[in-house]
Amino acid sequence: MSTPRPPHRPDRHSFVDHISEKARRKLKARQTGKQVWFALGMFGMVGWAVALPTLMGVALGVWIDRQVASQYSWTLMLLAVGVALGCWNAWYWVTKESQRD
Repeated sequence: MSTPRPPHRPDRHSFVDHISEKARRKLKARQTGKQVWFALGMFGMVGWAVALPTLMGVALGVWIDRQVASQYSWTLMLLAVGVALGCWNAWYWVTKESQRD
């Protein structure tokens, strides 16, 4: 006959290591979550920073084309100006936000 084995009792160090690892993973997950929301917010801000000047340029160009007869398309010219201004605006905000971190 064999003698019964005592129940397994983990030593204190492995328990502390296990809890420390769980805490480290939890803190990392919280930090990663903040980075995800920051990235989504930045993505939206860049999108609007480009879209608004572009749409305003198109709207102004359409209005000018209806008011003034010209061989040039003000809509296309102001579309290009709006996109360029929007890209510069987005670059400005991205560099400003990245300097804050």
